[in-house]
Amino acid sequence: MAQPDSKKIFFENLSGAGKAIAVLTSGGDAQGMNAAVRAVVRMGLYVGAKVYFIHEGYQGMVDGGENIKEATWESVSSMLQVGGTVIGSARCKEFRTHEGRLKAANNLVKRGITNLCVIGGDGSLTGANLFREEWSGLLGELVEQGLIEADAVQKYSALHIVGMVGSIDNDFCGTDMTIGTDSALHRIIEVVDAIMTTAQSHQRTFVLEVMGRHCGYLALVSALACGADWVLIPEMPPEDGWEEKMCQKLSANRAGMKRLNIIIVAEGAIDHNNKPITTDYIKNLVVKCLGFDTRVTILGHVQRGGTPSAFDRILASRMGVEAVLALLETTANTPACVVSLCGNQSVRLPLMECVQMTQEVQKAMDEKRFEEAVKLRGRSFENNLKTYKLLAHRKPESELPTSNFNVAVLNVGAPAAGMNAAVRSAVRVGISEGHKMFAVSDGFEGFYKGQIKEIKWADVGGWTGQGGSLLGTKRTLPAKHVDKIADQMRKHNINALLVIGGFEALLSLLELLTARGKYDELCVPMVMVPATVSNNVPGSDLSIGADTALNAITTTCDRIKQSASGTKRRVFIIETMGGYCGYLASVGGLAAGADAAYIYEEPFDIRDLQANVEHLTEKMKTSIQRGLVLRNENCNDNYTTDFIYQLYSEEGRGVFDCRKNVLGHMQQGGAPSPFDRNFGTKISAKAMQWISKKLVETFRQGRVFANTEDTCCLLGMRRRALVFQPVVQLKEDTDFVHRIPKEQWWLKLRPLMKILAKYKTSYDVSDSGQLEHVVRIRPRESDASVAM
Repeated sequence: MAQPDSKKIFFENLSGAGKAIAVLTSGGDAQGMNAAVRAVVRMGLYVGAKVYFIHEGYQGMVDGGENIKEATWESVSSMLQVGGTVIGSARCKEFRTHEGRLKAANNLVKRGITNLCVIGGDGSLTGANLFREEWSGLLGELVEQGLIEADAVQKYSALHIVGMVGSIDNDFCGTDMTIGTDSALHRIIEVVDAIMTTAQSHQRTFVLEVMGRHCGYLALVSALACGADWVLIPEMPPEDGWEEKMCQKLSANRAGMKRLNIIIVAEGAIDHNNKPITTDYIKNLVVKCLGFDTRVTILGHVQRGGTPSAFDRILASRMGVEAVLALLETTANTPACVVSLCGNQSVRLPLMECVQMTQEVQKAMDEKRFEEAVKLRGRSFENNLKTYKLLAHRKPESELPTSNFNVAVLNVGAPAAGMNAAVRSAVRVGISEGHKMFAVSDGFEGFYKGQIKEIKWADVGGWTGQGGSLLGTKRTLPAKHVDKIADQMRKHNINALLVIGGFEALLSLLELLTARGKYDELCVPMVMVPATVSNNVPGSDLSIGADTALNAITTTCDRIKQSASGTKRRVFIIETMGGYCGYLASVGGLAAGADAAYIYEEPFDIRDLQANVEHLTEKMKTSIQRGLVLRNENCNDNYTTDFIYQLYSEEGRGVFDCRKNVLGHMQQGGAPSPFDRNFGTKISAKAMQWISKKLVETFRQGRVFANTEDTCCLLGMRRRALVFQPVVQLKEDTDFVHRIPKEQWWLKLRPLMKILAKYKTSYDVSDSGQLEHVVRIRPRESDASVAM
């Protein structure tokens, strides 16, 4: 396939020749750990280093022997989709002693290992840092005991440590997401969605306990993602008298024709006196006070199990590659670092700064400084908490501000999972801000036909978990009907527009902006929230719906590959959606472990196709049994899915056979993923708050009049921040013919897929994470940790 441009830094500048890297998983297991191990092994081998597995965590390092084995390329095949950790994990008391660490140092020096990649929680990473600090002293003792030669002290003088956080609790400060968290949320939401159907049938209340002994992240985000009635977490103990308030809320919801109640409790939930709040206590309380049929479900280790989500596979693969880069660049004076995710960007942070801040959170909670504990958790956690409070607890009518503004919300373009969560969030935030909310059915087609009606708080109950678009959505653009749309704006006195959709939504806003000169009714604040499985909207790195589509692709690819299990060697050609945008094919390929992904943005010819076939043929002869090739639906007019299938079938004859599969609209269907529910909820809430602000700013002489560029915006995620951008300024960044942005961040991930598939390629390390310091409280304009 076509090579990346020559400006990128080649790996010859970062050779790992002569270096030995060991990778271990420690503490509790988490889905995605195997993807991280695979990335470390393959990246390490790619740059010429020796790579070792350390089985059973620190226990294996202390015991040595067969626990420390050299890894090969083939030894990490078929582990990407496996949950847990295949190299084992164990809690090791012996490593906590000086004697245990002395044994571990001896075992590493014997094999020339001076680079450690540790995947675990804060305890595992703290132990690794202590080991590093003691390293030179341990080597001196080993020389005195005659266990190693004196020259080994000089040769292996420094131990380099890079950490990756593997923990489903997401309790480590410094990173927006830890490996395993998203998969655990998938397990929780799968259970909640299933429970909701039975709860609705019998009008029951369910109390669900989720993991999180010291951190309420899983409970909070799952409550946000399923619209739970009540949530209890250790960072936010309820105020005295909470029992009565909770029962009033449950009773009010039932009176509003809601047939079920969901209460989510973190296992470490406490009251203001640090007394545990148990699921049984809540069940008995509800039964006693309300008489509701109430059941308890404790999810337990189900949350740790199962296949890793697409997000966790991509996160772990990016972190694994970044960890190897960090080890190659480290010096004797470089502090141990941890590879983290900030927004959509990999960063490296000093390990002990992160550990110390994580410990500060627990100290603040122990000392009942709960508000400070929430702030120390980071902007992402704080933002989740604020959004949940905003959406879950409706203020009495008497306490609501009266703005007298009417705001319309509509969906435009193709349906995308998460749209309904975004609409629910917009309606409830709008009502909380004192606005009257109007729902428009069937996009701009429904708008000009007058399909507009007021939508209330209770009307959007239960919308978060629904796929597709409950409002209805069409691709119709407004330009041909702008006069009728202006009439409807005047008739319903619409003062602002929130448009949730894909590329058509962007085109619609540009058309309405142009029409402002002719129609004063269109001089109102307008904002667009990107929602499309294709992820092709300029001005945003991510769109609502893309994560759900990625999970559909990844799950299907897993099943397709498994279908060849036990048969002869086979290659699958898979066609994905996306229009001309190769996001789904490229990132889906990285998550599914594809051997190649053909996309429009990276032109290819018959020579590239031939090279791919030959490469796959060689791999098939020596190791792998199954191959996976993804093709974006519009990557090339002539090299169709049928053509590529026939080419691979003919050229691979005698070595492998071929099958093809067009995934089609299954990528658009299904219940939204936890990420899309959360992303849609938070980004839409932020958009409504912007609308409220602009309505106040543009209200003059008894009416709203907004005719400046900055009152017609797209809200998108750019690297680390959520940013409002005037749509007119995005025109320069857009390829309107192919409906894609001119620059796309994910293209930098493509070399990762090629490297992990054993291709010789180049990789741009200029954008790799640089060592930064932990920011305790980020400035407000960066209040954007939307990576859940």
